[in-house]
Amino acid sequence: MIRLNPEQLVFVTERHLATLTTLRPDGSPHVVPVAFTWDADAGVARITTNRTSFKARNAGPLPDGGAPRAAICQVAGGRWITLEGTIAVSSDEAEIAEAVARYARRYRQLEPNPERVVLRVTVDKVMASTYMAS
Repeated sequence: MIRLNPEQLVFVTERHLATLTTLRPDGSPHVVPVAFTWDADAGVARITTNRTSFKARNAGPLPDGGAPRAAICQVAGGRWITLEGTIAVSSDEAEIAEAVARYARRYRQLEPNPERVVLRVTVDKVMASTYMAS
């Protein structure tokens, strides 16, 4: 499991937006701005979205049954971090509730949304600006 160093951990808890890159079925990149939260205990980044969004569709299982990959990149001035890993869609109510609570702590309270799902990125690679590199 990936562990972020102290500088990286502080950066991913500050209030910044990031980009999420997933791949469309034709292989082209789909890049959108997102808010995300980092779960240090699980090594997972979570993004809430509607179940019908393109990013949720791109996070579904691949035709061969494999897990798709994604990258989250947060930039602020000269600081940046990219978290890469497998991505999956979760409609588990407990995980949605946890993601919403974490989102509220980092950004703001979300309105109830029965179409909400969680995109769960299990991070296996981290790249960062030099001063944050481990």
